[in-house]
Amino acid sequence: MNTPGNAVTQPDDVEVRPQHGYTSNKEAYLRRLKRIEGQVRGIARMVEEDKYCIDILTQVAAVNKALHAVSLGLVEEHIGHCVVGAASEPDPDLRAEAIDFKVKEATDAIGRLLR
Repeated sequence: MNTPGNAVTQPDDVEVRPQHGYTSNKEAYLRRLKRIEGQVRGIARMVEEDKYCIDILTQVAAVNKALHAVSLGLVEEHIGHCVVGAASEPDPDLRAEAIDFKVKEATDAIGRLLR
């Protein structure tokens, strides 16, 4: 079974990368992450400039909220694409294994987000 990120070799030995659930929204995710990156640089600048601690904490909370939004979007994409894709496996034995694997991936990722 191929796992996300693994290359798939086609019969003519052409390597093809699997499409991930977020691929159609990749540019939007990159824009959001670059915006978050800018926010983090701004927080560092606030610390360098000895800004008021509550103002810094407010900005840290905003970054955390933005990262959580990205995380939830990726979880939704994983479930909608990867888990649903596993459910379309034609071999019933492989289907059950693939679904269990993808659901466990999602559950583990959610667990990491909640720590």
